[in-house]
Amino acid sequence: MSATGDARHVIGVDVGTGSARAGLFDLSGNMLAVAKRDISLFREAGAIVEQSSTEIWNAVCAVVREVVASAKVDPASVIGIGFDATCSLVVLGEGGVSLAVGPSGDPDRDIIVWMDHRAIEQAERINALGHDVLRYVGGRISPEMETPKILWLKENRPETFKDAWQFFDLADFLTWKATGDLSRSTCTVTCKWTYLAHEQRWDASYFERIGLSELAAEGFERIGRRIVAPGTRLGEGLTEDAAHAMGLKPGTAVAAGMIDAHAGGIGTVGVGGRPTENLAYVFGTSSCTMTSTEAPVFVPGVWGPYYSAMVPGMWLNEGGQSAAGAAIDQLLSFHPAAAEANAQARERGIALPVLMAEAVGGKITTLSDAVDLAGDIHVVPEFLGNRAPFADPHARAVIAGLGMERDFDNLVALYVAGLCGIGYGLRQIIETQAQAGASVERVVISGGAGQSDLVRQLLADACGKPVVAPRAEEPVLLGSAILGAVASGVFTDMPSAMQALCGVSGTCEPAGGAIADTHERRFRAFEQLQACARALRAG
Repeated sequence: MSATGDARHVIGVDVGTGSARAGLFDLSGNMLAVAKRDISLFREAGAIVEQSSTEIWNAVCAVVREVVASAKVDPASVIGIGFDATCSLVVLGEGGVSLAVGPSGDPDRDIIVWMDHRAIEQAERINALGHDVLRYVGGRISPEMETPKILWLKENRPETFKDAWQFFDLADFLTWKATGDLSRSTCTVTCKWTYLAHEQRWDASYFERIGLSELAAEGFERIGRRIVAPGTRLGEGLTEDAAHAMGLKPGTAVAAGMIDAHAGGIGTVGVGGRPTENLAYVFGTSSCTMTSTEAPVFVPGVWGPYYSAMVPGMWLNEGGQSAAGAAIDQLLSFHPAAAEANAQARERGIALPVLMAEAVGGKITTLSDAVDLAGDIHVVPEFLGNRAPFADPHARAVIAGLGMERDFDNLVALYVAGLCGIGYGLRQIIETQAQAGASVERVVISGGAGQSDLVRQLLADACGKPVVAPRAEEPVLLGSAILGAVASGVFTDMPSAMQALCGVSGTCEPAGGAIADTHERRFRAFEQLQACARALRAG
C-alpha cells in the first residue's frame, strides 16, 4: 500500500555510460527534480574502455545532494534510495583500494566498462567448452559479461587478479559503498555472472572448467556469497560516511540494485498490460530488450532465461543491440554535412539526433511517412557487433546506397535509414523470441534515445508492434526509485509498487498499407545485407 500524499520521497540513481543521474520522486511516482553529472570514459587502442569508481561515486553523491536541493525538500523526508548502473566490472583490492585493470597501469581506472570487448578471445574459448550454464545466456556468453573479463585479467594482469579483494558489478559496488553490505543483487549476478538464481547457487564446475577455479575454491567470496532480490533492504541503510557525502540521514533505506536497463524494465514493464505481454525496450547508448515469461523459454542468441532477475517470480529473456543511440551518433558523424548540423545543434543547445528528428518532421505529413525519406539508403547499424539474436560480437555495420550528396537533406535520409535499421534489429529479436515461445503484444520504450515521437513511430512501423510511451519522463530513474520505495517498506513488494507508480502517456500503432509494404521490403534488404556481411567475413 502506498502512502500517497504524505511528505515522503524516494531517490533513484542511474549510472549510465556517460553520466550519473538522480531523480527524486514522491510516493505517487511523480518526479520532482533530476540532476546529472557527466563521467569520464578512458579509451585505449582496440576495444579497451575503462572508468573510475572514485569519480563515479563522487558524481553519485553530488547528484543526490543536488536533486534534494533542487526539489526543495527536507533531506529527512527521503526514506529510500535505489541504484542502477551499467553492467561494468569494478575491481578493488583489500579495504576497497582501486586496482588498475588495463595497460595504462593507472589504479584510478579500476572499471572495465560493459562495452569493453577486450575479452572476445576469452569469451570464444568459454563458448567452445559448451558448459551447461551457457544455456542460460542464450547458448553463448558475451565479452560484455563479467567472467570473460575476469579471465582476461587473470591472463593479462595477473597481479591485479591476485590482489583483487572484490569483483563487483557496478550497481553492487554502489550499494556496498552506500551501506558496507557485500550482498549482490540477483539481477546483476544472474544476468552477467552465470549465477543460477532458479537453483540459488553458483556452479563451481563452470569456474573450474574455464580457468577461474580460484573463485570457486574461495567459496565465491570475491564475487558474492549472499545474493538477494532487487529491492531488498541492505545493511543498516546509509552509513554515516555515505549519508554525509549525500546530504541524507544515516540509516536511510538502501535497496539492492539492478542493471540500468533492467531498472528501465521495472519502470515500464507493468505499463498497459500484464508484464508477460510487454517487451521493455530501453533505447539509450545501447539498447536492451526484456521479456518476462511465467515459465523458462530458451532462445538461441538471447540471454537468459534468468529467474527473478527483473520481475520477482518471473523468468527474463534479455536481448538488445550493443550500439543503438551510439550507432546513430556514429552513423551521422561520417557524413560531410555533419559538421554544419552539429554547429546548428550546439547553437540551439540540443543534441544532433534531436535536430535530425525536427528536420524530418518538417518534411513529412505523418510520422509514418518518414521512411520514404530514406530512399535507397539501407543501414545495418551493427558497429559494435550483434548482441541478439545472433550473439555475434564480430558483426559490423553495413551502409548501402550512399551517393555523392553532401547536403543536409542527405544527412536526414541517412538518419532515417539508421533508425529503420535499429527497428529492424528489434523486429528480429521479437520474431526470434516469438518462434521460441516468448511472444509479446507491445513494446514499452524508455531511454534517452527513444523520447521523440518520430523515433517511436518509426520503431513501431519497422518492428510491427505498438510502441508505448510510459507516463514517467525518466523510467530508468523511476525503476531505481521503485527499488528504494520497496526497501523502505512503503510497498510490500515490487509488483504492487510497479502497479502504483507506472502509467501510459501514449501509444504509436504500426502503420499498415503501403507504409507496411515499404518496411517489409526494407527489412528483407536488411537481412540480405546482414547475410552478405557474414559471408564476406567467412571468406
